[in-house]
Amino acid sequence: MNRRDLLLSAVALSLPANVGAMAQEAPFTIRVTTRQIDIKGRAARVFGLVGQDGRPGWTGRAGDGFAVRVVNDQAEPTGIHWHGPTPPWRQDGVPGVSMEPIPSGASQDFRFPLDKPGTHWMHSHLGMQKQALMAAPLIVRHASPRDEQEVVVLLQDFSFTPADELLARLLGGEGGAVPHGSAAAPHGAMGGMGLVDRLRGLVGLARRGAMPMDVNDIEYDAYLANDRTLDDPEVVAIEARARVRLRVINGSAATGFHLDLGELSGTLVAVDGDDLAEPLRVSSVPLAVSQRADVLLDMPAGTGVVPVMFRREGARERTAILLRPPGAPIRRISELGDPAPAIGLELETRMRGPAIPVRPARSVIVPLTGDMASYRWGMGDVPPLRRGERIELELRNTTMMSHPMHLHGHRFQVVAIDGRRLQGASRDTVLVPPMQRVTIAFEADNPGPWPFHCHHLYHQVRGMETLVRYA
Repeated sequence: MNRRDLLLSAVALSLPANVGAMAQEAPFTIRVTTRQIDIKGRAARVFGLVGQDGRPGWTGRAGDGFAVRVVNDQAEPTGIHWHGPTPPWRQDGVPGVSMEPIPSGASQDFRFPLDKPGTHWMHSHLGMQKQALMAAPLIVRHASPRDEQEVVVLLQDFSFTPADELLARLLGGEGGAVPHGSAAAPHGAMGGMGLVDRLRGLVGLARRGAMPMDVNDIEYDAYLANDRTLDDPEVVAIEARARVRLRVINGSAATGFHLDLGELSGTLVAVDGDDLAEPLRVSSVPLAVSQRADVLLDMPAGTGVVPVMFRREGARERTAILLRPPGAPIRRISELGDPAPAIGLELETRMRGPAIPVRPARSVIVPLTGDMASYRWGMGDVPPLRRGERIELELRNTTMMSHPMHLHGHRFQVVAIDGRRLQGASRDTVLVPPMQRVTIAFEADNPGPWPFHCHHLYHQVRGMETLVRYA
């Protein structure tokens, strides 16, 4: 579908009934602006999504609805996607699919219901603006207040090198090289083999060490928690014996993190904005790009400062925020620690979501493909859906890099990993590690053309993106 057809087809799609009532409310203004932050003593000019209250992003309560006016104060057009909510497709904020870009000096209104609490976020969906930190939290609190102290953490990766130059280096351009490691065989290799045979062959190569997994393909200048590095972390004042709800958002462009509580443990109660059916005790939570986690942490009596660490997967770098009870002394923490493992699916197999409907689902295999040598990525098409049907997508990663796969406009459930069925978590983004298969299921209950893509920014812009369509 071309862009004109996508935009014109909006007239056939109805908005929820309570949007009419919301239209009477004055919208909350979010300005697309620039700001200056300090990166290890060096000034950096980055984007910002700043609300009319002076805070980044938007915070509201379940049931109040979302009524926002985005004002573009920048010299370039933009488009802001609401990541986590499931609005009608015309409200999704994706230029070229659900809207035209917002020109410089212009504004656009967005209105849709938000009936469930959850930890979400917002970010540019135009070009590579997200790499320049055009992102912010979108928090929907419970309708009635809870006895919790809320701490929101937005994780990001930062480079003084512009995103287009980082991409040029990945393509082997001047001043850069293709990163270490390898991906799957180039397009056309093993062309006479079936997908399952190809997967088996690639797994054999990997086991022999001929095709090592590539974890990180960009080395960033800094890794940020709420705009700050570990040499000058954010210090959050915490009440003695408080119950803290950590709302952690991995808003990075290309970096996975492990949330690490050290010797403490907390209760993982929600991922990607949806509650788990069975909360889990954890001391560490892996967060692929764009995933979120809500962790309840009861501060022990007499404790000192509690560092909440975020370790870069496959590397030694880390960032953190510090939870500080009254009078607790602050100590300096090194930005380098022990190497963190690559993110896998061990915790994913233990998380439980809602009961799986018994009605049958149509199954579709979606291969995830790539060639590291040319830095070209791709994925299979999803055939047009029928409104009201239940669909299962088996995501088969044939490459040697992980891919955090995000579907717009829907909540899906993880129902199988490598063919093993489970009652997994409800999500909007799931990681598919190298040579693994993850099956997700969802209801086709929100008609429109919806982006479905890898949320690693550089994989997405190099081809790992398609549309899920129905009307």
